[in-house]
Amino acid sequence: MSDKPSVLFVCVHNAGRSQMAAGWLRHLAGDTVEVRSAGSEPADQINPAAVEAMREVGIDITDQTPKILEYDTVQSSDVIVTMGCGDACPYFPGKRYEDWKLEDPAGKGVESVRPIRDDIKARIEKLLADLVPAA
Repeated sequence: MSDKPSVLFVCVHNAGRSQMAAGWLRHLAGDTVEVRSAGSEPADQINPAAVEAMREVGIDITDQTPKILEYDTVQSSDVIVTMGCGDACPYFPGKRYEDWKLEDPAGKGVESVRPIRDDIKARIEKLLADLVPAA
């Protein structure tokens, strides 16, 4: 890893889980970690319930858009966190991979997305403590 580790969050649509995870990491890590997110089949927009759930905790992800998963993005990331993208995610030996089993917020209201958001926060805090021990 370089001085500034890079973390890539990947889910199918890059509209809910991966966007919330990226939002949490940006918020909690500041500029100590490079944050990326992408999807194997990106949606047209971020899930409105995910946007609202994050807004409730003071994190604005409205400036983000779902992005296609690029081979180079995976290759240049230090940590790849997958969230239900299955075999769509390329594998590079020597990279750190984590597969987070999280409920998909697609089609759910904000009340159902809050527990997913909070689960993601706890995982991000653990990841961040591991990546940047002094944080």
